[in-house]
Amino acid sequence: MKLVIYLFKKIIPLFFGAMAFFALVLNLVDLFMNIANYLQNGCALKDILTVMANYVPKTIWYSVPVAILFSTSYVLSDMYANNEIEALFASGVSLFRFTFPILFVSFILAFGLFAFENKFVVKTYEKKVQLQNQLLGKTTNENNSDVIVLSDNGRIIYKANRYYEENKQLKRIYFIFRDEEKNLESIIFASQAQWNFDQNIWNLDGAVQYVPDNHGMKIVPLDKEYTDRLNESYEIFRKSNIDVQAVTAKEAKIYVEHLKKAGLPYNEELSEYYKKYAFPFIVFIVVFLSIGLTGKTKKNVLLISLASCISASVLFYVSMMITMVLAKHGYISAFMGAWFPVIFFTILSIILLRYSRT
Repeated sequence: MKLVIYLFKKIIPLFFGAMAFFALVLNLVDLFMNIANYLQNGCALKDILTVMANYVPKTIWYSVPVAILFSTSYVLSDMYANNEIEALFASGVSLFRFTFPILFVSFILAFGLFAFENKFVVKTYEKKVQLQNQLLGKTTNENNSDVIVLSDNGRIIYKANRYYEENKQLKRIYFIFRDEEKNLESIIFASQAQWNFDQNIWNLDGAVQYVPDNHGMKIVPLDKEYTDRLNESYEIFRKSNIDVQAVTAKEAKIYVEHLKKAGLPYNEELSEYYKKYAFPFIVFIVVFLSIGLTGKTKKNVLLISLASCISASVLFYVSMMITMVLAKHGYISAFMGAWFPVIFFTILSIILLRYSRT
């Protein structure tokens, strides 16, 4: 237990210091990229600081993997350089046993990073983007007009004159129902449709249902069998396409399911959805890598730690970028596009640990 406390006493302060440094650098980069436009638009200092404050959680989310990699790599390398690790080996403590608490904490931290991004980062980053766009004169409007949405693999078509995001309403909307051969079954027209959050369905006002007959179309009583199928989520009707990376896992899942039901390509969006769960495990991967890579040299510990930190991060990001592109074009599954780098680097870390100095 004393060894664990000693190890974390060395790592934790360095981790928080590195995280704060990297987060500050990212925030300042964003500030300097937009400062000329801020000044040109006469933005108040209070508003600029609010933008920076809302960006802090996102920068922390970016910084955690790099910070934990650097702190772990530096501390272990420094202990190698000071012969502390050799003393542990001589007393019968293996490298894996000594570093297991770090691995365990990093594994738990991966789940925490996912929850932090899903519950907090997405919301604050959205506020940051909205306020920044407002300060820079970039208007965004999620209302939509002349909306056409396919659902249920093309068997249901939504055609609305207007969608209002504030009230989650559709105005003057036609619901067109088709069978599996895409033959017309029925049409429902409603002057207004209101999204029901309790039942996850559209409630219709002023609705009339038509069915085809030998003389064209005839009016029939509203059939609950059809209205119960009107469950395409309101998010789909917004003006802009949904960026899966910028929404919560729940919202991303809804969007992917919509694409599936509409019969539209969804490989890229599905792989981005899986990436939301896979990417936080970079925290575990980089710690595992740093354990296997440290101890290769006792000289220039700080420089070697920084170099290994940057190299490992770049390799992971590049490999994930490649697999995501392959998944997007259907060469590999969406699941493998997101999870293959995690699996590969875990195996690589095990191999490095197997042949590391013990």
